[in-house]
Amino acid sequence: MIMNLGCKSILFNVDFRNVTSYNYNENKIYFFVTMIARDVFNLINNTLFKDNVILLFGTRRVGKTTLLKEIVKYHESMGKKCVYMDCEHAASRQKLDTTNDQSLRLLTEGIDILAIDEAQNIETIGKTLKIIHDTFPKVQVIATGSSSFDLANKTGEPLVGRMRQFLLYPFSVKEIWNQDGFLKVTANIDNFLRFGLYPRVYPMGEKDAIDELETLVGGYLYKDLLTFDGIRNSEQILSLLQCLALQLGSEVSYYELSNSLQICTNTIKKYIDLLEKCYVIFKIPALSRNMRNEIAGNRTRKIYFYDVGIRNALLSSYQPINMRPDAGGIWENFCIVELKKKAQRERRHTRYYFWRTVSGSEIDLIEEENGEFNVYEFKLSPSKKAKLPKGFAEHYNVKSFNVINKENWYKYF
Repeated sequence: MIMNLGCKSILFNVDFRNVTSYNYNENKIYFFVTMIARDVFNLINNTLFKDNVILLFGTRRVGKTTLLKEIVKYHESMGKKCVYMDCEHAASRQKLDTTNDQSLRLLTEGIDILAIDEAQNIETIGKTLKIIHDTFPKVQVIATGSSSFDLANKTGEPLVGRMRQFLLYPFSVKEIWNQDGFLKVTANIDNFLRFGLYPRVYPMGEKDAIDELETLVGGYLYKDLLTFDGIRNSEQILSLLQCLALQLGSEVSYYELSNSLQICTNTIKKYIDLLEKCYVIFKIPALSRNMRNEIAGNRTRKIYFYDVGIRNALLSSYQPINMRPDAGGIWENFCIVELKKKAQRERRHTRYYFWRTVSGSEIDLIEEENGEFNVYEFKLSPSKKAKLPKGFAEHYNVKSFNVINKENWYKYF
């Protein structure tokens, strides 16, 4: 293919079937090519045509549209008739924003898969999907949304017992490993800790990665939140996120955040809840069940970011990891998210906690599954040791104790 750029003509040998977007800047073109297979692709495929509407959540620019189109392309190659609809376009919204079964019959007639992108833009989406599911059971619906508070609220009650939900994370270390090999992952761990693993960021050089991250934290990442329930104060949201970024790995007090930001405690709670539902952050509570001196789980929590690159961008802090005073917190956040990605990949339903006593004993992360506890400590340096607190071992059914560092991470992710 030949492209004219001003007075220049450049010949490209590119398979544009795999190109999702491109940017032109200073006589350079960056092609963003879908090359890394997503684990959730197989999870979704194995769930299709089993009498469920599929809902795919994930923050903006995490790759939902690309994944949805890949699913459509795959099933079209298998001879199925698929229709993709982008609900950021008025024509698609008009066709789907109805509860008239005859109109929906005409829309879905002869279709095997109806793929609905950015479905939260449809006011009636819950009732619409319920009618399609109940009236036209041969049609498999897959709908995406970038915010669970919007799409889930609209679909929740109408689709009770009729849906399966999946979360699309930024790339996992395992996905990159499967595609690019173990040596490349090992060589790039420090970059993952600096710039994160958003699909658009991963292949970029340092300057372009920073530009992309700054664009995301400038407002695009939580665009859905700013259109919800009359919220318009983006400066408050940004200030709150920056405070949370500074407290990475530490317990978070809503009361202290309220005093620091001069925002009432209820508003702090509301913003954090909505940021969690936009998949920017997630909370981990304290575990307290058996010991008298445990920190109560209903009074304290830690807050982490779904992507450490986003966290660093909020502070405009991209220094090499070996020069950072916050390296331990970044490593802890990175490892926890990778463990959550692994749990979804393996279809394990786990609960996550941290643990601390008033006397100072603590555990970074606890995975609870089937009444058993996998215990984790995160130490960036292999020379740092950790041991299981005696009090915890005496009171809980510990299945494993693990210390994840920069040399042995590959055994766990």
